[in-house]
Amino acid sequence: MMKNIVFLTLALVLMSSCAFAPEPTLFGSNGSEDGNAGVSPGSPELIHISESGNASPDQDNSGQAGMDADSSKQTGLARNADALREMIQQKQQEMSQEMAGLNEKQQNIYQNQNKVRTAVHSLLAMENLAGSKGARISEIAREFNNSVQSTIRSEEKIESKGYLSRMFTGGDAEAAGDLERQTIQNRENIQELKQLKDDCDCDSEVKAMMQEQINNMEQEQARLEQLAQSEKKSKGLIGWLWK
Repeated sequence: MMKNIVFLTLALVLMSSCAFAPEPTLFGSNGSEDGNAGVSPGSPELIHISESGNASPDQDNSGQAGMDADSSKQTGLARNADALREMIQQKQQEMSQEMAGLNEKQQNIYQNQNKVRTAVHSLLAMENLAGSKGARISEIAREFNNSVQSTIRSEEKIESKGYLSRMFTGGDAEAAGDLERQTIQNRENIQELKQLKDDCDCDSEVKAMMQEQINNMEQEQARLEQLAQSEKKSKGLIGWLWK
């Protein structure tokens, strides 16, 4: 009995030191309190297609939710399937270059989530090729772009939880819950994208490229769902006390 009490006391002391110590972050902190702390400067922001056809982040993050419909009309959208394919390849090259200066954990996160970033870029760029469905496809793409920022933050929190803290208290249930909720919303958007693709008055080549991006989105959601479930199941040595 005495040994059990000593062990529990020691465990609580160690857990307390982990719980109140500042958690390391993969990407550093920008010192803000808006939930964006920890996301690297290279993290995806609202994509804007420039006149050159290149995707670049919108400088005003507040425009993510209230962006005026008229001002969001991009110039330099793909004029045909060949141009769209070239733009996708260029975006993939840019993202590969972005990853060159990241550490291994950062690269693992971005390697996976870049699939969705590529899909966002592709769906926005094909607006003019998707006929009457193009505007809604672009709208969903912007929602996905915001979701990538959210899932990267959640995945970063999961990956950066300290070893001792994880051993005693288990996984980050809050981050896992946020990740799970986001993937549910993403799944709903993917189903709508599939319907839009089927109803799209566009040629078969554009539909094929759209289906390819949808497949990439689905694969990434499956990975994130598995990560969330695994994190929720991680209880730790004394996590059962409050889980």
